Amino acid sequence: MLNKVILMGRFTKDPELKSTPQGVSVCNFRIGVTRNYKTGQNYESDFIDCVAWRNTAEFISRYFKKGNLVCVEGSLQSRNWEQDGQKRYALDVVVDNTYFVEGKKGSESTTDAAISIGTEDTTFSSGDFSAIEADDGLPF
Repeated sequence: MLNKVILMGRFTKDPELKSTPQGVSVCNFRIGVTRNYKTGQNYESDFIDCVAWRNTAEFISRYFKKGNLVCVEGSLQSRNWEQDGQKRYALDVVVDNTYFVEGKKGSESTTDAAISIGTEDTTFSSGDFSAIEADDGLPF
């Protein structure tokens, strides 16, 4: 079976980082994803609940804030519970990977932003890379 979700949207509020009683980091957040068609004069949006665990949770809470554009990759997971005698149901995206889509607002450019790769969060900065000088010997 296949359960894969890739979404790009904006944080509707700052991500919320918590810990389980066992000390595992968990981050809950919601992103607004604009549909690619208009209803009347306006585009409609969907608001998607997401949850990230461990290093990914810490990465998201450290580098993202309300309004930031983000790309998340993960899977759908359903939850059931009972509240006030009513059965409740929700779908969440369990985030495996998170990517910056835009640079930090202000003086830094996109190349100065950190990047998360895979489930093992690795941070790079522009100082980790060097420019390639023009060379006719390049194969492309």
